Amino acid sequence: MRKVKLCTLCYIERDDKYLMLHRVSKKNDINKDKWIGVGGHFEEMESPEDCIIREVREETGYELVDFDFRGIVTFIYGKSGEEVVEYMHLFVGRNVEGEPIECNEGVLQWVDKKDVLNLNLWEGDKIFLKLLEERKEFFSLKLVYNEDEILSEAFLDGKSMNIQ
Repeated sequence: MRKVKLCTLCYIERDDKYLMLHRVSKKNDINKDKWIGVGGHFEEMESPEDCIIREVREETGYELVDFDFRGIVTFIYGKSGEEVVEYMHLFVGRNVEGEPIECNEGVLQWVDKKDVLNLNLWEGDKIFLKLLEERKEFFSLKLVYNEDEILSEAFLDGKSMNIQ
């Protein structure tokens, strides 16, 4: 039985840094010990923009004032016959307002952009983080992970990428 999920992710920029979330707090977290941006799953009747504004507020305490919708990332993962297809709406944010709060999903930290790729990231995240820096136009990225959570295939704008 295939599951389809909709989610958002935002990398908030400030002073050549990204606000990163080190996922260390939730039990049974697919992102356990990974560093990711801020975001989450859609609630009923939300647009991608509604979702990312709410998620940023809930996870950081910040109000997301200025942001760009940069791409769609399609994740395929899970065991054969039980695959999950997740469509992640990728944003870059700037000019957040308000005071930070503690996040119940992990530890928030401002990380120099030049150091982000050295963190414990998913292999596919490294691809779209590079795209955020290198490309200005909207992109579509498809990432296929095998049962061992290893990136096995990647496609950028419908074309296969050499990931080896």
